[in-house]
Amino acid sequence: MSSQNNDYSPISCEFHDRLEDLATLRKRTSVSYRDDDGVLQHREAAVKDVFNRGGAEYVLLSSNETVRLDRLVEVDGNKLSDY
Repeated sequence: MSSQNNDYSPISCEFHDRLEDLATLRKRTSVSYRDDDGVLQHREAAVKDVFNRGGAEYVLLSSNETVRLDRLVEVDGNKLSDY
């Protein structure tokens, strides 16, 4: 995904903590997110890292994709909208 930081909306601390837990475990999980065009994408991948760059937060997947956290829809059965 692109690293555009336009209108970044921070996610909840609770969901962020869940992502960090997954990064520690490095277990393969289901990840759904919206790409730059708003199209829903699905991946089976491990969360390798959660990091901040240029004022926005990102997750690095084992598929070598970088996804901005506010574009995530669901990770490991947890919906961002529920947090």
